[in-house]
Amino acid sequence: MNDSPIIHLDGETLTPAEIIMVGRYRARVEVSQDAWPKIHAARAVVERILAENETVYGINTGFGALVHERISQDDLSLLQLNLIRSHATAIGQPMSAEAVRCMMVIRLNSLCKGHSGIHPDCINQLATYLNLGIHPYVPRIGSLGASGDLAPLSHLALALIGEGEVLVDGVRTPTADVLEQHEVLPVSLTAKDGLSLINGTSQMCSFAILAHQALGELLVLADVILGTSMEARKCSLTPSNPLVHEARPHPGQRTIAKRLNTLLANSPIMESHANCERVQDPYSFRCAPQVHGAIWEAYHRLDEMIRIEINSATDNPLIFPSPANPGAHEVVSQGNFHGEIVAMVCDSMTLALFELGSISERRMDQMLDPARSELPAFLAQNSGLESGLMIVQYVAGASLSELHGRAGPRTAFSTSTSAGQEDHVSMGATSAWNLLEATQHLAEILACEALIACEALEHEPLNPAPHVHGFKGLVRTIVDPLNGDRSTSNDLIELTNQLQYGGWLSRLEAEYGRLSRGEDFF
Repeated sequence: MNDSPIIHLDGETLTPAEIIMVGRYRARVEVSQDAWPKIHAARAVVERILAENETVYGINTGFGALVHERISQDDLSLLQLNLIRSHATAIGQPMSAEAVRCMMVIRLNSLCKGHSGIHPDCINQLATYLNLGIHPYVPRIGSLGASGDLAPLSHLALALIGEGEVLVDGVRTPTADVLEQHEVLPVSLTAKDGLSLINGTSQMCSFAILAHQALGELLVLADVILGTSMEARKCSLTPSNPLVHEARPHPGQRTIAKRLNTLLANSPIMESHANCERVQDPYSFRCAPQVHGAIWEAYHRLDEMIRIEINSATDNPLIFPSPANPGAHEVVSQGNFHGEIVAMVCDSMTLALFELGSISERRMDQMLDPARSELPAFLAQNSGLESGLMIVQYVAGASLSELHGRAGPRTAFSTSTSAGQEDHVSMGATSAWNLLEATQHLAEILACEALIACEALEHEPLNPAPHVHGFKGLVRTIVDPLNGDRSTSNDLIELTNQLQYGGWLSRLEAEYGRLSRGEDFF
């Protein structure tokens, strides 16, 4: 008996967390009973068009620039088959099984919305593949982000019909062999099925979801690391006074100020220098609510966009059944496949991550420079003879340079295709992939700051605030304090992984209290 949780798909209520459950943790899927009447009603429109021999784009015509080519009834299945075969042209490294599963469940949920007119057999085939762990081999590169993610989704569709390849333990294996092993028959495509499978924003959403999931924890941990650096540098909490942020009430800014007040409450270090002579801290500390807050607002917009997009119908044409008044108006050619909204939001988020990495690197500089930190130079035990953590800042700078290269908008490039019929594209898949890669670079930079801040706290006799103390303890489970020079490469790699996948935020909040996500302000 399979005890995996079941995610019910209805085209309306899927959440990012549920997609991660399916993609990463192999939860099973079922089509909701509420979705089937909508699916059947849209399919009935397709069957009526065929029975009445009407000419409708996507059902019995060519595609793209070949829209005016009428296809005979006898060739409609071959039309869909040719569409899949000709469009399965993606290149580059294969998508991970996790990303493919996310793409599959997003595509399936969109079809369950009931505007695609796809045959129910295709829907059942997608669910079967997910539940059996049959993962199509999908090269990453090929989508322009308009007309949907055509090339990558065609590799997905190719596997559904028993052709192409699937990934078995990371190895490319002929689909036919795997289907025989599982006693599953290939699905037979009928009118509109192929187009419904490949015309949508599912690949770009898959990458965006994986970035979104990582950032939901990483951005909060970035503020924990900020708080750790503030303790190490003996910074003031005064700039997070609620009165300051009521005077300029951007919701992200207010959220970060609230987080910092929670993080640094009851700090013996803060109390020890409450009346010191320092008037103002450097911008990288003092303006953190304003900078980190802007980044949190970008994340909030990413979250909002994703929740709408994963529950949207994004293929073309769409079907709006009208049983009481059937006719050509039931099928609407439109542009929901265009990924502009995904692309622009992902580009904006990537730029925001660069800003977060940039301010993080500046705080490292503040802690490593003895003229400003009043700490040993580069936190070395024996400065001069030893270099301490000098080169950790260099590594952060190198990752920041990688991140800077990703900060330019991918949306800013378009190309005209399909003989001018598809003359503006979004590059949404490229933008979303770029964001996912940027998330890794941000984690690397934050790992460097965490390493430096925790080492700086070794020179402080007083304990930091409880959240910071707990975070330092987690860091110390994998990174020992300096006792002379040593390689910190493995420390930084493992710390990066823990920040992204270690569940540290949940552990901190379980023991020391939850940190604001902005519920009061958004």
